[in-house]
Amino acid sequence: MKKILDSLTGALLAVWGSLMFVLSMLIFWIPIWILIIFPEPKRSKIFIPMSRIWMRLFFFLSGLRLKVKGKENFAPGENYVVVCNHNSFMDVPLSSPFIPGANKTIAKHEFVKVPLFGMIYRRGSVLVNRKSEQSRKESYQAMRQVLEMGMHMCIYPEGTRNRSGEHLKSFQDGAFKLAVSTRKAIIPTLIFHTGLVLPANKPFYFRPIPIGIHFLEPVAVDEHTDAQELKERVYKIMWDYLESRKLGNGRYRL
Repeated sequence: MKKILDSLTGALLAVWGSLMFVLSMLIFWIPIWILIIFPEPKRSKIFIPMSRIWMRLFFFLSGLRLKVKGKENFAPGENYVVVCNHNSFMDVPLSSPFIPGANKTIAKHEFVKVPLFGMIYRRGSVLVNRKSEQSRKESYQAMRQVLEMGMHMCIYPEGTRNRSGEHLKSFQDGAFKLAVSTRKAIIPTLIFHTGLVLPANKPFYFRPIPIGIHFLEPVAVDEHTDAQELKERVYKIMWDYLESRKLGNGRYRL
């Protein structure tokens, strides 16, 4: 009975959350569409603060409460490769708007086809079709260009949502090769509780609980840095941080 009640409540909250997402998106759709007149990186410098206001409105209306920690780790005038854990579809709307400064996020190309939302999704993303070798090569070059323009590049090194039950899945190499080739420091970033808000194993469910994003101290990269060693070091930093904040039942101290 408890599971049935939880599923029913989650489904009703999902209806409300979906409605609030769409209504809040419509407020910002035309202003974001107009941004096409601006070249990069100016476009993203306007888009990110705008999307942050949108997300704060959506979080308020849907009952989510957000805690952001570690923004001081972004040094003025510097840009970074930001690597985040990945538990939910909620991760992109949380990470990109709240990264301090203009940024792009690596994202799957499929969501561009979603009416209205697809345009916004394209504005903030470097798109990739993971089934296409050519697309992966093109996205890598696009991410280099993002960094060369002085923006941050946000990457989820687990690749896909983590359904393993562990803090983190194993990391793929791309983010760390990018950091080494561009000599950009990495900001390890932890996202909390989005997997409880939108569970991967429940297709239509929403739970408005406190969520968080914590930016850790930069991991420096120089001409002697090895991508494999960098990947292992960042993985350990993120794993240890999650372990230190673990409360149980998938929850962490925010």
